[in-house]
Amino acid sequence: MRQSKQQFREYLVRKGLKTTKQREIILDAFLRASTHPSTEELFLKIRRKHPTVGYATVYRTLKLFADCGIAEERNFGDGQTRYEWTGDERHHDHLICTRCGAILEFEDADIEKLQQQVAFRHGFTIASHRLELYGTCRRCTGKS
Repeated sequence: MRQSKQQFREYLVRKGLKTTKQREIILDAFLRASTHPSTEELFLKIRRKHPTVGYATVYRTLKLFADCGIAEERNFGDGQTRYEWTGDERHHDHLICTRCGAILEFEDADIEKLQQQVAFRHGFTIASHRLELYGTCRRCTGKS
């Protein structure tokens, strides 16, 4: 996380932008988020402690995070742009509940191996990929 903060500060300097207290507050909240927050979700969380931070400031700052590479914009079919921290070097995929909106991250070596095998059979070199599985989570289906 410290590297992400430094990366963001360096990006602001390169772009001739200021490091402001509000941007620092938003950065800290974003890096502490345990989910893939939307602008509104992060704004509502921040507003409880910092009522002077506006929605537009959160929106613009999240865009800056994506521009500088510490966040990636994600769309999981709920009509909201969500932001995911890119500092975790491990690749992971997502399970998205279409009822409650829960987003679960998972890693599976077998899936990764299978994707490589499929690409090889087709003479294809994978540069990147995303796997998103949509369905109903355990809590919503009533399974424990």
